[in-house]
Amino acid sequence: MTENPPAIVDADTFAVRRTITIAATPDAVWRAVTEPALISQWFGAAAFDEFSVGARGTLSWPDYGSALVRIEAIDEPRSVSYRWSASPAKNGETDLDAVPNTVFTFTLQPLDGATQLTVVESGFDSVPSPAEALEDHRGGWIFELDELVALLEGAA
Repeated sequence: MTENPPAIVDADTFAVRRTITIAATPDAVWRAVTEPALISQWFGAAAFDEFSVGARGTLSWPDYGSALVRIEAIDEPRSVSYRWSASPAKNGETDLDAVPNTVFTFTLQPLDGATQLTVVESGFDSVPSPAEALEDHRGGWIFELDELVALLEGAA
C-alpha cells in the first residue's frame, strides 16, 4: 500500500488538508469519491438522492450516527465538494443549513500511473469547539483516506 503523509491542520484558516497518492487511475478514484456504493466501502454508509449539485443524502457510521450531506459543487472528473453536518443529525433533522457544518472538497490530479488526491475541509470557525473539531477531523481524514488507498490498491 502506498505510504502517504498525514493530514494537517491550518489553524489560521480553520481547515484540514491532506494530499495523498493512490496507485489507481483518476477514473477509479473519481468513482470512489462520488458513487455511494464505493464511498460506503471506505468512508461511511453513503446514501444520496442523486449525483448532482444540490443533491442531499447522509453518511452514517455505526459508532457515530448519520451526518447530513449535500453536494455543493462538481467539476467532473477533477473535483467534488460536499457540505456536511458537524455533528450527528438528531431527532429527524433534515435542514443542513440550520446546523453547524463544514465543506470538504476532493481534488484529483492525474500522475504517471497514479492519482494525487487532495482533500480540504473548511468552515471549522463556525462549529462548536473549533480546535477540537479540527483535530478530530484531521485524525478522521488520516484513517478514512488510508482506507480509500487500501480499497483502490487492493489491500483492503
